[in-house]
Amino acid sequence: MHTPELVARLYKKMSLIRRFELRLAEIYHTDAIKSPVHLSVGQESIAVGICDPLEKNDIVSNTYRCHATYIAKGGDLNEMMAELYGKSTGCAGGKAGSMHLVDMKNGVLGASAVVGTTIPVATGYALAMQMEAEKTGHQRMTVSVFGDGGTEEGCFYESINFAALRKLPIIYVCENNRLAIHTPIEKRWATEKLCERVATYGIETHKLDHADVFTVRDTIARAAAKIRAHRCGPIFIECSTYRWLEHVGPRDDHEDNYRDLDEYRRWKEHDQIARLAKMLDAETVARLENEITAEIRTAEEFAEKSPYPADEELYKHVYAV
Repeated sequence: MHTPELVARLYKKMSLIRRFELRLAEIYHTDAIKSPVHLSVGQESIAVGICDPLEKNDIVSNTYRCHATYIAKGGDLNEMMAELYGKSTGCAGGKAGSMHLVDMKNGVLGASAVVGTTIPVATGYALAMQMEAEKTGHQRMTVSVFGDGGTEEGCFYESINFAALRKLPIIYVCENNRLAIHTPIEKRWATEKLCERVATYGIETHKLDHADVFTVRDTIARAAAKIRAHRCGPIFIECSTYRWLEHVGPRDDHEDNYRDLDEYRRWKEHDQIARLAKMLDAETVARLENEITAEIRTAEEFAEKSPYPADEELYKHVYAV
């Protein structure tokens, strides 16, 4: 049985992510946003299920489709919008854009546009946390999030092998939406048994279907508690999901004819936001939606009023070898 407080908290986070991204889709054509956007519409439950049971000082890492985990982990919404606008008040000073969000004070490790490259970085953070725990006695966690395409990079296998050897405090989460840009997984692998491949490295694995937000949350909570208590990481979790929009950009891309519309409709029936809305009374839903409206409006106004980086910023954080 889920408490009303938990349902409301999860609902608000998921709805905030979706409505924020749908607002991005509305304004994208105006060129206010200065970078490509990879939206997570339809996949919100995974990010929220991952981040809700984590501690504030735990770290979450993601790739270029990083809006959802940034918001779910508590990343600053004003700074996120300003970053998308290319403004100096952005979370990366307006220099990085949508694919490189970061908010270390809230446990959001910097994202990367290069497929798979955040996986070894997150693994390195887990090693540092393991060493830290030897001194403090408290084990912080790293969660590395990536798509099914990321599992096709060599650094993924190198990372999970190293993590298994060192028993690192890290949870690897694959958001398996079955598509690497436009190529379905059955055209990329002779077998789709991802968990079985990972298990050969001596890693505990879990496969979750339909991205049920409570199942994701409970699985992450149990995995984190086990690793903290027994120093027995890593753990790998595969979450089946489905992105509703195109790989990059604000369209639904149905006219591109690379995926089955019936499959799209079936996945929409599992929409976790609509499901949780039915578990709350109408007054609570209205209150939460009003709060979300205010937060998005505030973030947009903050971004619009913020200045662009000064010319001298071009030469900061640039290194020569």
